[in-house]
Amino acid sequence: MRQQLTGRLQAFQRVFASFTAGQKTVAVVGGLALVMGAVLLFRWAAAPSYAPLFTNVAPADASAIVEQLEADGTPYELGDGGATILVPRADVYDARIRLSGEGLPSEGSSGYAILDEQDLSTSQFQEQTGYKRAMEGELQTTIEALDSVETAVVHLALPQDELFADEQEPTTASVLVETRPGSDLDPEQVQAVVHLVASSVEGLDPKQVTVADSTGTVLSTSGDGFDTVADTRSQQVKAFEERMSGSVQDVLDRVVGAGNSAVKVTADLNFDKTVTNTTRYFSDPDAVPLSDTTLTETYTAPGQAGIGGVVGPDGGLDPAAGNADEDGETNYRKEQRTSDNAVGKTIEQREAAPGTVDSLHVGIVLDSASVGGITTPEVQNLVTSALGIDADRGDTVEVSAMQFDRSAEEAAAKALAEAKAAEKQAELMSMLKTGALALVVAGIFFAAWLRGRKRRQARDEATTYVVEQLRRDAAERTAVSTLPAAAALEAGYDDEDDLRESARDEIAALVERQPEEVAQLLRGWLVGHGG
Repeated sequence: MRQQLTGRLQAFQRVFASFTAGQKTVAVVGGLALVMGAVLLFRWAAAPSYAPLFTNVAPADASAIVEQLEADGTPYELGDGGATILVPRADVYDARIRLSGEGLPSEGSSGYAILDEQDLSTSQFQEQTGYKRAMEGELQTTIEALDSVETAVVHLALPQDELFADEQEPTTASVLVETRPGSDLDPEQVQAVVHLVASSVEGLDPKQVTVADSTGTVLSTSGDGFDTVADTRSQQVKAFEERMSGSVQDVLDRVVGAGNSAVKVTADLNFDKTVTNTTRYFSDPDAVPLSDTTLTETYTAPGQAGIGGVVGPDGGLDPAAGNADEDGETNYRKEQRTSDNAVGKTIEQREAAPGTVDSLHVGIVLDSASVGGITTPEVQNLVTSALGIDADRGDTVEVSAMQFDRSAEEAAAKALAEAKAAEKQAELMSMLKTGALALVVAGIFFAAWLRGRKRRQARDEATTYVVEQLRRDAAERTAVSTLPAAAALEAGYDDEDDLRESARDEIAALVERQPEEVAQLLRGWLVGHGG
């Protein structure tokens, strides 16, 4: 085994010694590159895959966790500015169990876990402060659960309970949010944060919650909430106007062409919420009465002639108006009937949703140069029908034809054309540079090819010359060997050893001068002898 290894090493040395200087350099550099690549590949394959151990860790907890990991000899990495701790994937669960036994990460820094630290020696002030901190921590965690929120800070102002309700100060809250890169909180999300905080704290009115972002922009102010309501209503009005304008603009673009008309819609929306209660009573005359009562009274008394009658306007009696009959008797009769009928009752409650249209005003301007045969009354009738304009409601539509100012469009078109021309010129220059670079590279390759061709020609000539020299030397040595000793001495050679030594010196000198050509010649000889 040792002899085989030694033989292979010697063979490698002979092969390496037969290389030229350039081939030796390439072999050494390539070998080093392979070794370095193998080392890097081995290190990459042997490096452990890291996985998050804990994320969003407080600085104090991160310091304690790192110290414990170093004490246990567990490798780790820090990410997100130290808020995330990573360990080898195979050690994640073991490390969590060990750190949990050490009470890490500590949960007493925020949330309701703060209340676990209270004991019998806790004062009332500490108890109230701990409760407020716990509420703030829980609200912070809840708000950070929103997709657009990176971090949040919540502060609560919980006043002490007063004896008299009239003197009670309101509970207030302030929220500072930092959004994720490229994200912003829209009004709906801001209102969600406001109502989320207000619903989590007893006695907190949504009007008493202030929300601001990390740039210092106030998103929602505390107070009566008029600003927030006004902003919401203005956004709804703006959205309605844009929707109506877009509908009209789409129609006009098909009629007069894009860019040849301008539409402005102004809407007056009613945001009052109206509730109407109506009560109606009705009866059915054909229905059977619930109760029917008849009361009849009669009276008969003997009368006196000339006495009786009805009291007249002058206070006297009118004998002719009396109820006395021919016999002089007075008769009295009274009949009364009472019927109780069933009465139907209808109660109707109507609630009008806010946002109804009180009036709609539309202004349209057409480009007189592009109108053609279209008249303004036609456009007015078209818009009136499309938007449902109600003149009784106070809606108006005004259509005018004027010449548009196209200077801005022409300047923009000119700038766009110049930009396209500059882009084409840049592309042309890039193509020229690429072509020039390609020509340079082709020239370099052509020059290298010519140089290689010249070197091959020179090498062939040198090889031919060496072959001729060697053949001539071989012929001379053959002739010398056939001559008698005297002839050899006359030719200048003392003996046969001197002749061989002289030939060896000449060949060594030739190898020193042209090593590449001699090596190629020897390889050709070996191939020839092998054949």
